[in-house]
Amino acid sequence: MGQMGRPGLSAAQKADLWQRWKQGQSLSEIGRALGKHAGSIHGVLSANGGFMPPVRTRSRWALTLAEREEISRGLATACSIRQIAATLGHAPSTVSREIHRHGGAPAYRAAEADTQAWARTRRPKPCRLATVPLLQQMVASKLALEWSPAQVAGWLKLECPDQDTMRVSHETIYRSLFIQA
Repeated sequence: MGQMGRPGLSAAQKADLWQRWKQGQSLSEIGRALGKHAGSIHGVLSANGGFMPPVRTRSRWALTLAEREEISRGLATACSIRQIAATLGHAPSTVSREIHRHGGAPAYRAAEADTQAWARTRRPKPCRLATVPLLQQMVASKLALEWSPAQVAGWLKLECPDQDTMRVSHETIYRSLFIQA
């Protein structure tokens, strides 16, 4: 889905924004420097509590683009998963999971896999209750009957055993209730 309204700030503009904020400039001054309304600047600052968010980095355990390219080369030369894993120094299950997660051996592309993996690490993730309307309706109906979140979560597990999208933990239900309140 495309972005609605005016485009946001680029990464360079956000870095400049945080630098200017750190120097003590006002919202109006920062807005003028970046060609944005002070309200837009306030939105970025307030979303992070006025503190610069940490720079995203990859986990040291995650596969790198170079390792993914090695997997792709191994698949192209018909190497076994165990051979590829031995070359990389990773467990065969890690290599197998990586291949299957990104379309299987015939469709595996290192650059696409790396981009998808990086996108999946974004936090916070959207809540399943916000993204699955049927689940939201089922949970709301049971809460209206004064069921506890633990009872709702247990009932969903029994009611929809084969549908992972229809599962939600009681902690998620509590969290969504707390945010709504």
